[in-house]
Formats: sequence, structure tokens, C-alpha cells
Amino acid sequence: MENKQFHTVRGYQLIDQNKKLLTSAMEDYLEMIYRSVEKNGYLRINKLAELLNVKDSSASKMVQKLGTMGLLKYEKYGIIVLSDRGKEVGEFLLERHRIIENFLKLLGCEDDVLIQTELIEHNINNSTVEKLEILYNFFTENKEISDIYKNYKTNKITNTT
Repeated sequence: MENKQFHTVRGYQLIDQNKKLLTSAMEDYLEMIYRSVEKNGYLRINKLAELLNVKDSSASKMVQKLGTMGLLKYEKYGIIVLSDRGKEVGEFLLERHRIIENFLKLLGCEDDVLIQTELIEHNINNSTVEKLEILYNFFTENKEISDIYKNYKTNKITNTT
């Protein structure tokens, strides 16, 4: 039986990675840089490393890679500033993160929502993210339907425990 339709999770990740400009790690760095630069106007390597719980040397190497891709400007021991393209990509990454996080919260996933969001955001396509946002907006704009869902969920959880 020859079936080229199915792959392992890692296989799907590798296929997707070949289509993407940025790796998951690059996306994480760029998203965090965008968050900080939007808030403070700039970011330093040591602060980036602290925010992502990595060594300064790891942060420095990644910043250099992102710099060679034209996504940011960085001077050794200086500050990190996003290019226009870096801002655009960073904004997209942060918005994707927020959409997934909001959707998970809507479902009632509060305990480890950050971890789940971080794991999902690198393995979901843009079309699905758009649909999650539409469904999230539908529930938030239709409180009566949202309440029906919440009651249904509560009853299901109560009856299974």
C-alpha cells in the first residue's frame, strides 16, 4: 500500500518549514522583539535573552541571523531596532499569537494557555488562524450563543467528573 498522504508530526513540520522563510525559533525571537520594540522603541540583547530565557550568546546569534535577513538593525552591544519588514512580520506573529490565545481562553483553557499557544502557533496555517478568529469574534459578538456554549461545556465537564 503506497500512501504519500500521511506523515509523522515531525514530517509535517519539515514540509512546512521548507515553505516558510523563518524557523519557529526565529518567529519566537521576532515576536518578542516586536513586543518589546513596540512598547519601548528598542531592545537590548541582554533584555531579549532574559525575556526568552536564553543565553546572551544565543540571542546575539539569532539577532545576527534576523539582521542578515533584513528584519532588524543591530549594532554589537547596541540596541535592536526593527526594519519596516521586521515590524510587518512581527505584527503578524503577535496577532497570530493573540488570536490563538484568545480562542483557547474562549474554550476555557486557562491553566497552560501560554504553553499551548506557543506550541500551536508554529504548527497551524494562516487560513486556520483566520477561521479561529472568525469563530472567536462570532462568539464574542453573540453573547447569547456564547452563554449557551459555556453552559453546555460546564454541563459536559460536570457530568464527566
